[in-house]
Amino acid sequence: MSKTTRATQTLAKAGVSFTVHSYDYDPGAERVGLQAAEALGEDPSRVLKTLMAEVDGKPVCCIVPSDKEVSMKKLATAFGGKSANMMKPGDAERLTGYHVGGISPFGQKKIVPTAIEEAALAETLVYINGGQRGLQVRLAPKDAQAALKAIAAPLIA
Repeated sequence: MSKTTRATQTLAKAGVSFTVHSYDYDPGAERVGLQAAEALGEDPSRVLKTLMAEVDGKPVCCIVPSDKEVSMKKLATAFGGKSANMMKPGDAERLTGYHVGGISPFGQKKIVPTAIEEAALAETLVYINGGQRGLQVRLAPKDAQAALKAIAAPLIA
């Protein structure tokens, strides 16, 4: 597995301090984020999942702890919209250039507005997908927020 992806290149170019961690990705896992947390031996609240959604028909990215669910109402509110829904997997892959299970918020083909769960910013370090299945980057959540120009908002149900 390559430890260099568009995500890691984007972080390095931005001068963000991070470490790369690989694990055995289970394509049959019911919840990929929880499987990543278990494989890394980390609390699921520190392993964040990247989700692609649409708010009022426009693409957005949201980053939340892997053991939580996104509230569509809170997601819409965070972006000043009326309604939100999850993006279809094929659309998410085309927009980001990553495969589902390996979607990173960093280095996506098209930059879209991004929100990070505000509670995650209280952690010292978090894991976020590094741009391929079985690859995570560990970094300070505030560094991730800054690199993504992400808004912090309550997003979880």
